[in-house]
Amino acid sequence: MDIEFTEEQELLRSSIQKLLRDQYDFDTRRKIIATEEGWSRKHWSAFAELGLLAAPFAEAAGGLGGGPLATMIVMQEFGRHLVVEPFFETVVLAGGLIEHAGSDAQRDEFLPPIMAGEAIWALAWTEGKSRYDLNNVSTTAKRSGDTYVLNGVKAAVIGAPWADKLIVSARTLGGPRDHAGVSLFIMDRQSAGLHLQSFKTIDGRRAAEITLKDVSVPSNRLLGAEGKGVAALEACRDRAIAALCAEATGAMGELNAATLEYTKTRKQFGVALGTFQVLQHRMVDMFIALEEATSLSQHLNLTIAEGDEQASKLASGAKSKIGEAARYVGEQAIQLHGGMGMSDELNVGHYFKRIASINIQFGDPTYHLLRYARAS
Repeated sequence: MDIEFTEEQELLRSSIQKLLRDQYDFDTRRKIIATEEGWSRKHWSAFAELGLLAAPFAEAAGGLGGGPLATMIVMQEFGRHLVVEPFFETVVLAGGLIEHAGSDAQRDEFLPPIMAGEAIWALAWTEGKSRYDLNNVSTTAKRSGDTYVLNGVKAAVIGAPWADKLIVSARTLGGPRDHAGVSLFIMDRQSAGLHLQSFKTIDGRRAAEITLKDVSVPSNRLLGAEGKGVAALEACRDRAIAALCAEATGAMGELNAATLEYTKTRKQFGVALGTFQVLQHRMVDMFIALEEATSLSQHLNLTIAEGDEQASKLASGAKSKIGEAARYVGEQAIQLHGGMGMSDELNVGHYFKRIASINIQFGDPTYHLLRYARAS
């Protein structure tokens, strides 16, 4: 599949490419992740001014109406440059949940600051024993008058150290693994009783373990219907997978380009590596893996944009196939670069680390292969 983009979509792509080419090269990124904060508010503001943070949202919500295809374009270009700023966490995850599950009042209150680059969000759904199961929630939320009181621990919340607000899943009814009874809550990161232990991830981002001890949340901060949070998270997962797949193809494209250039210039036994037939075969396999992954990513994003009921099954198929393809490309790129491929000074290793992180977000390839098989 090869999408024929509209004039507006091509303009969006070219605008992102120019911005990142001029302001977000590899050395700039290394300096950004080495800072205390680990991300750039300057670049985040530039993304907002360019309209990237508003691009996926519907026009009725104040966005540009680009939908999943706009997200795909942004994420693919961000994947090419290893952008660490929390577009995925703030716009795709939290923004998507607010747009699709929130009330009109919540959309009016929370979406404009996101689109203007004035608010950073994170989604806290994973727990120490939940693995990839959205319904495996031990964190509790008990109603007390006009508030809910939350207690529990959330693990590996990507972007939480940067966030102003969090969306937290908690159980309001039923047992720890019941599909029904999970609700979503909006809370300030500075809420009383919320403790955050931050750490760096292997791909240059920041995450945190969050402990909730008698955190009070007003009832008007309940996102969606009480007890129906898993359904909202499942739809969010499909959108998240589509975005991550697009980012992975962007990273794969850069790995292929860097490896091809290296094999043309690096000499062994007096000749360029690219002249060895066995290495040419590897490069062809890497190219095929990229083309297949790109086609599948486009197909998934189109399917989600059309609201097809098969989107969830396709999302699992794409996550598994693209995850394996990205890992293959990353491994081959490192091997063909030799010892340099593992050095911190070369971008190849950084791309591989990001691919490894993408592969375990919202389910690794094996998990989604089994999920796809069960849905067949």
